[in-house]
Amino acid sequence: MSMLPYGRQSISDDDVKAVAEVLRGDWLTTGPAVDRFEKELGAVAGQSNPAVAVTSGTAALHVAYAAAGVGPGDEVITSPLTFLATATSAAIHGATVVFADVCEDTGNLDPAAVEALVTDRTKVISGVDFAGHPMDAPGLRAVADQAGALLLEDAAHSIGGSLDGRPVGSLADLTTFSFFPTKNLTTAEGGAVVALDPDIARKARTFKGIGMVRDPDRLRTTDEGPWWYEMPDLGLNYRLPDVLCALGSSQLTRLSQFKARRAQITQRYHEGLADVPGLRLPTQRVGADPVWHFYPLRVLDGRRRGLFERLRAEGIGVQVNYIPVHWQPWFADRGYQRGSCPVAETYYEQEISLPMFPDLLDADVDRVIDGIRRHFGA
Repeated sequence: MSMLPYGRQSISDDDVKAVAEVLRGDWLTTGPAVDRFEKELGAVAGQSNPAVAVTSGTAALHVAYAAAGVGPGDEVITSPLTFLATATSAAIHGATVVFADVCEDTGNLDPAAVEALVTDRTKVISGVDFAGHPMDAPGLRAVADQAGALLLEDAAHSIGGSLDGRPVGSLADLTTFSFFPTKNLTTAEGGAVVALDPDIARKARTFKGIGMVRDPDRLRTTDEGPWWYEMPDLGLNYRLPDVLCALGSSQLTRLSQFKARRAQITQRYHEGLADVPGLRLPTQRVGADPVWHFYPLRVLDGRRRGLFERLRAEGIGVQVNYIPVHWQPWFADRGYQRGSCPVAETYYEQEISLPMFPDLLDADVDRVIDGIRRHFGA
């Protein structure tokens, strides 16, 4: 039987056409397709200002921390139950990363755990929308405001989702997205930053454009000539080209379809696994409208590895999300200890991510369910 992947992009003829039109045009990068995609993303995120498109979700986090002014002496509090970049992008700026524990039900950053770790050096609190379930933005916002810190939402899993009727992208001071092929929409590689404060958004745009400015009101020398540009701050080239933005714009037209299909797959997993002993199904809090990026099944009593290996042997591409970031050698070498975030560590020890992508057939979902049921004799 063929290998069933964990995640996969959904590419239509319209996507191919959109990319081909750019390839036949005058602008492969820094052109109109970028402007269009950024405006469309801003609207999806509930923003009046355009998003800042960048080359990856990791770049988005690096840019966001730069725009927030994160640097040496600052602390960034975040979840250990995330991809490396949520933490490492802050560390690269020289900040001290502080890991707070997660909520037992969702795996998202726990406001109470964050509050206990806040200091006068806390610059940013970075929540993560684990598996596509929006973080507890009101709870984290209260802690951030009290600390005088900015709130960042790592929404790599959750574009198109909402909390209490508010779209992801409007819940935090800064929000970052990822458009890797397995994400809710893809630009092949890519990401974006949105910010509530136009000044922070401008800083993000400047940083991703190598720190260069041409606006007359931002120049120190104004009489040199129309070719003049300046670099008031350091930056990097994180520009997302038109050819990839065109793909993103085309994908955005199907975002609601992708969301609906992911919800159908989630419900099918729910129904097929509800009566299997030794399993714990994902939680959805009241008011949360997720875009399920993956299905985070929890396997109790130390039986996760056996199930993982069996499903892989049967050609079912399960995954584990995530190895706690503070367990990584780079952090361990700097004194971070296992056991410091027990809820997140227990979550990791139980979690297995089942295949989830819009083109997954019902028969594919049933194949996964059947493999799990047979493993547990259910």
